[in-house]
Amino acid sequence: QVQLVESGGGLVQAGDSLRLSCLASGRTFSRYAMGWFRQAPGKERELVAAITWSAGSTYYVDSAKGRFTISRDNAKNTVYLQMNNLKPEDTAVYYCAATIYYMDYKSSHRYHDWGQGTQVTVSS
Repeated sequence: QVQLVESGGGLVQAGDSLRLSCLASGRTFSRYAMGWFRQAPGKERELVAAITWSAGSTYYVDSAKGRFTISRDNAKNTVYLQMNNLKPEDTAVYYCAATIYYMDYKSSHRYHDWGQGTQVTVSS
């Protein structure tokens, strides 16, 4: 099990950028694939971006492609989500999550450890 703490959310205007960070506890962080999810009011939680333990492979939901970048620093036990050209529809609570099932890093239901979330609000 790994404990996750997100930071970096806030209120921004459309077109602005934010970088979310997720700090993980535990010595085995590098064994986990990591994902960023988001959930807007009245909507289901969706996987926005994911990255394998080695950072050799990444996944993005279509709406994030070209605007968001997921990365990780295993030495710092941290995964990042750089979000550029933010849109009002990106408004949501963003969650960091981990899965030991690294082959299933694109599968939302395989994530088993979650952070508490950080709010991102994009005004038009």
